[in-house]
Amino acid sequence: MNQEKLAKLQAQVRIGGKGTARRKKKVVHRTATADDKKLQSSLKKLAVNNVAGIEEVNMIKDDGTVIHFNNPKAHASLSANTFAITGHAEAKPVTEMLPGTLSRLGADSLTSLRKLAEQVPRQVLDGKAPKPEDTDEEEDDQIGKQFYLSSFFPQ
Repeated sequence: MNQEKLAKLQAQVRIGGKGTARRKKKVVHRTATADDKKLQSSLKKLAVNNVAGIEEVNMIKDDGTVIHFNNPKAHASLSANTFAITGHAEAKPVTEMLPGTLSRLGADSLTSLRKLAEQVPRQVLDGKAPKPEDTDEEEDDQIGKQFYLSSFFPQ
């Protein structure tokens, strides 16, 4: 087709018909305070209680990272089997969190850490680990921490 014909056809296309006022779609910007109020109202429906005295919360994920909350607000509802942790979260590698949290871990966390420690030799065998010429001092420290971890969990 001709470019002029296409331009005419595009100019004729209207939504809403002839003579209707066109209006722009309103964009609603949601703030963090609005989300926080909605969360608090949902927690109030569950009849949660404030849990005081919690200094930090660490959630260990399967991929080896830790979600770390420093001075979080913790809420619990035992009847609904619900716990809510709110606050500023940071994603950190598990090796960074180990020295301080190893003594406070439960049995299930220790087994997941054991699995992570077993994955390190597999990565070396599969060739997924970095080559020695690519490593630097910081990575050497992490490897030392991983060997330190594996010494706690003999195979």
